[in-house]
Amino acid sequence: MIKAVLFDLDDTIVDTTRLAEMARRNAIENMIRHGLPVDFETAYSELLELIAEYGSNFNRHFDYLLRRLELPNNPKWIASGVIAYHNTKFAYLKSVRGARKVLLELKKEGYLLAIITDGDPIKQWEKILRLELDEFFDEVFISDYLGVKKPHPKIFKRALRKLGVRPEEALMVGDRLYSDIYGAKQVGMRTVWFRYGKYRDRELDYLDYADFTIESLEEVPKIVRGLNDEEEERSDSEVHAD
Repeated sequence: MIKAVLFDLDDTIVDTTRLAEMARRNAIENMIRHGLPVDFETAYSELLELIAEYGSNFNRHFDYLLRRLELPNNPKWIASGVIAYHNTKFAYLKSVRGARKVLLELKKEGYLLAIITDGDPIKQWEKILRLELDEFFDEVFISDYLGVKKPHPKIFKRALRKLGVRPEEALMVGDRLYSDIYGAKQVGMRTVWFRYGKYRDRELDYLDYADFTIESLEEVPKIVRGLNDEEEERSDSEVHAD
């Protein structure tokens, strides 16, 4: 029987990819507006390369952007980028369509709910708290706080242990076939691949590890009920057979 449903955060509960793209574009536009002597496409492509090299959690993107463009370290340009980035993030942060409804539905039906996500703990908690989603979750597991990233089995095993459920009693929902689906399947969990965001057509070599593939988060409660109905029918059959 499924007793716990675990969700990835970015592009599963929170609509992250679109927000990040919008914030980065607005940052470059604001830097140019305040005097950055480079055209938008050049600056934006350099920013994307920089993020790919240093990661999205690197805290000096705009300083390094100026270095890459061989420009002086101008605090005004850097500040204008930071301001536009954060203003966009705060104004347009939103949950994925149907997420709140799904969480409320599962919570009312008595399932344990948890988040298991990679990333910077402060940034991840900021998303959860700004969207007022914390009340839905019994536990939140963040890789940079725990010292182990998905798909390493340790992070999934730690989550299961804290929730007090066996692997077969837990369902993992995520947008990444490699880190979410493959990782959870390796420890014996049921898996739902949410085909959404920038990874909707990537990592397809791991597709076989997904028990279910969905295009809408609102399909999750139906899957959970279906799995539990199958389990009950199997138990009833075994009882009658005896």
